[in-house]
Amino acid sequence: MAVTKGDELIRATTQDGMVRFIGARTTELVGRARELHGTWPVPTAALGRALTAASLLGALQKNDEKMTLRILGDGPLGAVVAQGDARGRVRGYVQHPELDLPPTAEGKLDVGGAVGRQGHIHVTRDLGLKEAYTGTAELVSGEIAEDLTQYFLISEQTPSAVALGVLIDVDGSVKSAGGYLLQLMPGADDTMIDQLEARIARIGSISQYWSTGKSVRDLMEELLEGMEPKVLAAYRPEFFCGCDRERVAALLKSLGADELADMRKTQRGAEVRCHFCNQVHFFAPEELKAWEQESARHREDEGK
Repeated sequence: MAVTKGDELIRATTQDGMVRFIGARTTELVGRARELHGTWPVPTAALGRALTAASLLGALQKNDEKMTLRILGDGPLGAVVAQGDARGRVRGYVQHPELDLPPTAEGKLDVGGAVGRQGHIHVTRDLGLKEAYTGTAELVSGEIAEDLTQYFLISEQTPSAVALGVLIDVDGSVKSAGGYLLQLMPGADDTMIDQLEARIARIGSISQYWSTGKSVRDLMEELLEGMEPKVLAAYRPEFFCGCDRERVAALLKSLGADELADMRKTQRGAEVRCHFCNQVHFFAPEELKAWEQESARHREDEGK
């Protein structure tokens, strides 16, 4: 057994190309998200699963392509949003980070109850074209992994197995997190399907699996034993937002002189909080005043 150190992601396929595997250990990045958003245990588990899913889906992208996962259920948690790209960078948020719910009858965190069991899961792929592609499926349980499995079957007609898990410690911190995606390619026979189902059952809870210290490569070898797995890519996923003050400033400048003046007078500046990383960008009244004047001059020039 290879003892893992830090987060990792592996994308692989079997030698015959019949099975695709993507596995990720995401303990550190989920822990970082918890710190940034101040999430309580149930929202931490929900956000952690979504971020892990984003890292798995991001591994299916190429170059600068990005994907966005939105889970919109009827539960008290509200929207769960996560984005990922082909370089392993993910970011995300939940609408109500301080939600508290009692455990389920089995003593587990009630992620399904928080997300809700009625609603939809949306996966948007930004391929750098004029319009992004969005696929949608109805929620099955609100547990996210089952909902994503249903999405692949309904929206993309790809039989898949998705496992996502976040283990929360007694102090609310993230003890372990990660997951995997197995997909069957056209031509996979029933014997292979039976083998994979038996191995998935043997692995059991993925959050408990990570807590034993096993690596993503261990997981790959256990799930694809005898199928000659071939690693296509391996890298470290991370929580990365990419928002910056200059980008927010450009957005504010585009509002126009009247709206900038109103913000300067009523709010004594502008405070913009990023949904994805919770960082606050503050702009002083003097900055807004300069942009007002710039906008007014531009408007005058256009009127000549």
